[in-house]
Amino acid sequence: MTYDGEFITLCIKTESNKFGAVVVPVFFYVVFTVSLLGNGLILFLLLKFENIKTVTNLFIFNLVVSDLLFTLSLPFWGYYQNHSWIFGDGLCKVVSSIFHLGFYSSILFLTMMTVDRYMAVVHAIYAARTRKLLYVYLASAAIWAISLLSTVPKFVLYRTRNDVFQGFLCQESGYQVETIRWWKMVGYYQQVVMFFFIPLAVIFYCYTLIVAKLYHTKMQNKDKAVKLILLIVLAFFICWTPYNIILFIKAQSLSQESTDGDCNTTAIDNAYYICRNIAYFHCCVNPFFYTFVGTKFRRHLASLFGNWMRCGLRYRQSSLSSKTSEYSPQTIYE
Repeated sequence: MTYDGEFITLCIKTESNKFGAVVVPVFFYVVFTVSLLGNGLILFLLLKFENIKTVTNLFIFNLVVSDLLFTLSLPFWGYYQNHSWIFGDGLCKVVSSIFHLGFYSSILFLTMMTVDRYMAVVHAIYAARTRKLLYVYLASAAIWAISLLSTVPKFVLYRTRNDVFQGFLCQESGYQVETIRWWKMVGYYQQVVMFFFIPLAVIFYCYTLIVAKLYHTKMQNKDKAVKLILLIVLAFFICWTPYNIILFIKAQSLSQESTDGDCNTTAIDNAYYICRNIAYFHCCVNPFFYTFVGTKFRRHLASLFGNWMRCGLRYRQSSLSSKTSEYSPQTIYE
């Protein structure tokens, strides 16, 4: 089949599409809601109670932004999984780019936060001289630039096409079959190697030395921060490891000589939907670790809800007093 005179890949995956239509949409909407509320709460607590211009808080801020970018794409994919793509060619490119930009930057910021914690614990004297705001700005700019460059192929390749069986689709199309297969395979390997195995090696190395340092020196007030970031990183890899394994299998399938190597893989596609759901759940996890593991965020959360409870108590007291006299607005807003 051709598109504007050029060849495209056409895979009719009826069984796997039916499976995805059952498994994916509701899960996407749930993840979107929980992640939006959780990451939005963390962002609110950061801006209200914390000095945002510190090394740790700036990295956390960037991580939350990455998770929110990732999250914003989910309602589009949830609807698309059960229907055709109705949002147009422009949003097809933008939504796919936002998703990958959020994913790539999230893993890089998690890795950078681990490296920063490693420097603060293992090389404390050197870190005290170098952990300045300029260091955060440069690191953050580099991470966003790398993530954006890695997303460019998605923006170029993704477009809509009208399929006679499935309606309008948003996927890699408009180029010759071999071109699309090659770029899809590059994308799979890029994600598995550059955004999974390399960060995993860096994080394993950093935390091994951090644990060794803490074990020998018994540094106070360091283990809580390390525990928080360690749990965040572990949650990421627990969620994303099955997904990356499936991507590696799909890349191997594409590397075969057969041009339909990515079409006759119903079992892999079904496993892909399940592992992808586990991976997408990750954007919900970070806020819970911040609020329930991080001491600062628990304190801020208690302060926030304490204020709301006090406001509610004042409101109830004023409502009772209004039975015998007119209340003044000041009693509610004190």
